[in-house]
Amino acid sequence: MSSSLTGYENVTINCRHEMAQQEQDQEFIEYVVKTLVDRPEDVSSERTVDEMGVLITLKVNPQDLGQVIGRQGQTAKALRTLLRVVGAKHHARVNLKIFEPEGFRKGDPRPSAGPKPDADTGMDDLKL
Repeated sequence: MSSSLTGYENVTINCRHEMAQQEQDQEFIEYVVKTLVDRPEDVSSERTVDEMGVLITLKVNPQDLGQVIGRQGQTAKALRTLLRVVGAKHHARVNLKIFEPEGFRKGDPRPSAGPKPDADTGMDDLKL
């Protein structure tokens, strides 16, 4: 007995196949980053698609940001290059955004506690 697919069923199967292929980029980047960081349980990502292509927003523990970014951004650059290769395989433009928590300062793995004190306030104490 031969089975034939209607147009609707064929489209549904193709869409599922494409979605499975396209989500591989997100799974791939999570796998690679989890092997780099000290807290793999805190690694998560969000995948959005728009007219510009695919954007994967990566979130890691603030203490692991340095490991993900690397010296002078070399690790982040390498991750983006790998994602471009995975995306090219599926004919998609894939970009990576590394989420930095608000108040995060470069060189300080902890988010800042609040605004810095005003320099003039300290000078008022010194005036005689």
